[in-house]
Amino acid sequence: MNRLSTSWGAYDLTRFPEDPRDQLRAWSAADAYLLRHLAGEEDADAVDLSGTVAVVGDRWGALTTALAGHARVPVQITDSFLTQQATRANLARAGHAPDTARLLTTRDTPPTRVDVLLVRVPKSLALLEDQLHRIAPAVHEGTVVVGTGMVTEIHTSTLELFERIIGPTRTSLARQKARLIFCAPDPARAAGSSPWPGSYVLPADSGAGAGLTVVNHAGIFCADRLDIGTRFFLKHLPRARGGAHVVDLGCGNGVLGTAVSVADPDATVTFIDESFQAVASAEATFRANAAEGAKAHFVAGDALAAVPQGTVDLVLNNPPFHSHQATTGATAWRMFSGARAALRPGGELWVIGNRHLGYHVKLRKLFGNAHVVASDPKFVVLRAVKGGS
Repeated sequence: MNRLSTSWGAYDLTRFPEDPRDQLRAWSAADAYLLRHLAGEEDADAVDLSGTVAVVGDRWGALTTALAGHARVPVQITDSFLTQQATRANLARAGHAPDTARLLTTRDTPPTRVDVLLVRVPKSLALLEDQLHRIAPAVHEGTVVVGTGMVTEIHTSTLELFERIIGPTRTSLARQKARLIFCAPDPARAAGSSPWPGSYVLPADSGAGAGLTVVNHAGIFCADRLDIGTRFFLKHLPRARGGAHVVDLGCGNGVLGTAVSVADPDATVTFIDESFQAVASAEATFRANAAEGAKAHFVAGDALAAVPQGTVDLVLNNPPFHSHQATTGATAWRMFSGARAALRPGGELWVIGNRHLGYHVKLRKLFGNAHVVASDPKFVVLRAVKGGS
């Protein structure tokens, strides 16, 4: 837990899932800079927060929690299930009732009118583009639009998106390696519609994925082509036993689970990701390729927390090793631990990762075994089997 101090008060904030050993903060200098600006501490008048305030891309709920007592029911729009859970916990810790903020996902319909638009710049330029397009109709001439991010996160292309979709844009001076973006809405601007989602067909050299149509909503990793790790995994994908329950964990666009379903239509595939955009992509990819009557579930959640223990035959996993800009192995460990609990005795976890990440060490600690299925100079596919009977 770490404390964010503002002129409105101090807030003890945590990420989700909460881990007392986690050294990563639940807020950044960019969040603090934006809050100081809103409160009138940065050589400008305080911003009127009495209208509808929308917060796009809030990370862990720091902005929403600080605003909850000072804005009229701020609306958070996030692509992250984990951020939503963290926001609920941080609001409660600050003494706010659940109805003091409205939590929406990137797949929900945004408010029809926004008087103050606050944007925490995401890592994905495509996600920023899509979200600006979705909320632009709610912006009017008097809307105050302020973005924020670390200096390393704000590029010329970032500013060009604000300029093209919303209106004239400028930036602030840097403070503690953070910067603000000021955008003046231009009602006459015809920004067009979002180019997302997009799709492409996998080439013949894509192993079990050959010929599949892949659908990507904005923000999905390698949205315009298959990433090389997934391509390698598809060439070594296990065949599900008839009627097996397979989980595509951290599913992204769902190509792994979809390939399993196409190869074995009797399998039941559960697609899980913490990204709402990813789950929507996985469902679209599955619907575009799977046989009629094929069984699938689509879950936005915290790894395998929602899957009953001992009910899964096969878990496929390409774990992320970044949390926003920070490198961390905590997500992989949580996924591997959850997989062990969810698998039936004899069930298998198949993992792909960069060789240098050393996932075999974690798997041997959890499962007592880790078998190399395939490797190349960059990637390794590992198989761990749950013991017991």
